[in-house]
Amino acid sequence: MSEIINYMTSGTCCRQMNVEIENDIIKDVEFIGGCNGNLKGIKNLIIGMNINDVRAKLKGIMCGSKSTSCPDQLAICLEEYLKIKAEQKANV
Repeated sequence: MSEIINYMTSGTCCRQMNVEIENDIIKDVEFIGGCNGNLKGIKNLIIGMNINDVRAKLKGIMCGSKSTSCPDQLAICLEEYLKIKAEQKANV
């Protein structure tokens, strides 16, 4: 069964990311706002990838003089997802 994460970004042109995950694999991602071509490219590259691999590859990428980027925000989104999943597992 897949889960959808609705993540409000911070510091990027993209305002929101909706990520569908099933068994720690990215099934789909939708970006609201941002650089259309670049985000379509990121989407095509990450679909079918493990969320830990995506997080590791995208974490820390900056956009110009900004302190973050759309790829970095996606990595942060996935980190928050993993943290919530670990907390849920600990509480069971």
